[in-house]
Amino acid sequence: MATIVYSVCAVLGGTVLVCQFVMTLLGLDHADVPDDVAGDIPHDFGHDLAHDAGDGSQAAHAHNSSWFFGMLTFRTIVAALTFFGLAGLAGGSAAMPGPLTFVVALAAGGAAMCGVHWMMQTLYRLKSDGTARIERSVGRQGTVYLRVPANKAGVGKVHLNLQNRTMEYEAMTAQAELPVGAKVVVVDVVGPDTVEVELVPEPQRSAHV
Repeated sequence: MATIVYSVCAVLGGTVLVCQFVMTLLGLDHADVPDDVAGDIPHDFGHDLAHDAGDGSQAAHAHNSSWFFGMLTFRTIVAALTFFGLAGLAGGSAAMPGPLTFVVALAAGGAAMCGVHWMMQTLYRLKSDGTARIERSVGRQGTVYLRVPANKAGVGKVHLNLQNRTMEYEAMTAQAELPVGAKVVVVDVVGPDTVEVELVPEPQRSAHV
């Protein structure tokens, strides 16, 4: 009976893992950490536990529950299921006692879950670090791509070099109109994709050129 359970876990989990891998290669898998749609259902459940809990020991228990459920994403569950089944089958093949095989299988499944969770968190942080953040544009110089009206009467567009990438943002200015090709510097961020710019002083423009 135990062998059947381990086999089902290994086959089911392994099949889903292979499908996930193939979908990732084909660009069809857009799930990400921590926004994995399927995996966030348990995560939200853990968040609700922490939100609804009282103070003292209840709050501490809810925090631990939230941390645990935060690890339960679709990817980590599939990995745990796969390695639980494989370790169980390996233990059975090695003629290990049933209880010991179960413990080894649980340990392998837990290790796989933690490993995949850590890996996805690491990938997510790397992805976040590579995202250009508009707040870092303050003080950066750029070039007017589309005329910027005077006195904040409208918006134009500028090109900036931000985090080694050429970014295009909407721009406004409190000064006189900025023509196409003007060298400007960002003085403030006024929206998620809009910056306030000023004309670069003449000495700086000459040095920039």
